[in-house]
Amino acid sequence: MFREMRRKKQLLSTEDTREVLSRCTNGVLACHGDEDYPYAVPVSYVYYNDKIYYHSAKSGHKLDAILRNPKVSFAIIDEDTIVSAEYTSYFRSVIAFGKARIVEGDEWFGAFKALVQKYSGDQPEDAKIKEIEGCKSSHIIAIDVEHITGKEAIEYVRAKNNK
Repeated sequence: MFREMRRKKQLLSTEDTREVLSRCTNGVLACHGDEDYPYAVPVSYVYYNDKIYYHSAKSGHKLDAILRNPKVSFAIIDEDTIVSAEYTSYFRSVIAFGKARIVEGDEWFGAFKALVQKYSGDQPEDAKIKEIEGCKSSHIIAIDVEHITGKEAIEYVRAKNNK
């Protein structure tokens, strides 16, 4: 169903792919937008319990798109270093495919807590809980990942192999 990556030597391991997902702070959500145009929008997210979660208003283009068609992709760029003398860039990225859905109940609370921890982990616990409880008017969206790959520049692969 999902295409295999063509340059298999550059494929990140599952562990490295998860590390990229865990350390990065934003990605681009791509979905089926209005009038059959693709809609891609940057979002802050957390990778938690093997799912990608992001915070959303209860109305808007993003939400309309996933309610109409829950199939999405999510791309993260971990690194993109331009190497002018080589006419290239050294990169590391991840792309995930899955289905987006609104979460509720314990999953909503757990995902929201994970988001708050990721972006405001240095804040006092009582302040974090107060923030979560104050956001009952927002959605948390989960992307149930069906396929994921990570890829890095061949130069990084060669550097790892020479260690």
